Amino acid sequence: MNPMFPIRLLIATLIILCAAPSARAGEGHFAIAIHGGAGTILKQNMTAEKEKAYRDTLTKALEIGYAVLEKGGSSLDAVERTIRFMEDSPLFNAGKGSVFTNKGTNEMDASIMEGRSLRAGAVAGVRRLQNPITVARLVMEKSPHVMMVGEGAEQFAKTQGVEWVDPSFFHTERRWKDLEKARARENKKAAKKTDKHGTVGVVALDQAGNLAAGTSTGGMTNKKYGRVGDSPIIGAGCYADNQSCAVSATGHGEYFIRAAVAHEIAARIKHRGEGVQQAADAVVRDQLVHMGGSGGVIAMDRQGRVAFSFNTPGMYRGSRVKGGQPYVGIYKK
Repeated sequence: MNPMFPIRLLIATLIILCAAPSARAGEGHFAIAIHGGAGTILKQNMTAEKEKAYRDTLTKALEIGYAVLEKGGSSLDAVERTIRFMEDSPLFNAGKGSVFTNKGTNEMDASIMEGRSLRAGAVAGVRRLQNPITVARLVMEKSPHVMMVGEGAEQFAKTQGVEWVDPSFFHTERRWKDLEKARARENKKAAKKTDKHGTVGVVALDQAGNLAAGTSTGGMTNKKYGRVGDSPIIGAGCYADNQSCAVSATGHGEYFIRAAVAHEIAARIKHRGEGVQQAADAVVRDQLVHMGGSGGVIAMDRQGRVAFSFNTPGMYRGSRVKGGQPYVGIYKK
């Protein structure tokens, strides 16, 4: 045997290995996490029937997204379909369950982002779109823009075949009573800080190793002057980057915008090497608390590890990873 043969064989093998495409982190693995808002959510204030309704709806939402991922679907599809389901539920402050503005109207915001190429889309202040998250995705995929607002966003949706719904579609008695209570407090000059943040959101990792995130909300009860919070702001209420993580936030939007919460979590992972739970806690339980902001986030890194972090008494949340059972939580403990 040629004494050089083993060396040549080794060299040839190394060349082949180096030339072969490396597997992406998380390839073949998949996971999903969801939230339905954070705030003063206490066991003593929850009836058994109401708690069951929330748990059942969160579980169903997880099933929808998990099924997409299990069949090899994209993280974007899982995020959109899951949020559409949550938007159609009157339980959450998004879509059908959106709260009322001071003028008695419903104004919705949503955003979506995919981590592979950092594409993103968002809409804000829309009143006639049943599923704002779908239009946010259309903005991302069918326009050169990232955000569209109000009537312009609705007109764009129509050009893409999205039918409008009458604004009365969003009227629910529960949310109308919330507005009346807020107006009464304001009239008595006893308005208090909002303690419920009913935004919905989803983060997901698909079998190709791609992350995605989405957030949708009906805003703040009794809001005025066209106020827009963090939900449609890329880097504040929503962010996804395959190099770090995917994040969806829920909370007092002004603080989440000022702290660029979603991007800050991703940056801590990417540039400081922090774990996803460590990074989320550093921003939500430290930085936001120091600023006076309340709320929470769901985050997922590129290995599919999930973090829930909130500085409020509760957050509607859930997750499921490949091969595992669904987890649903409401209270802090």
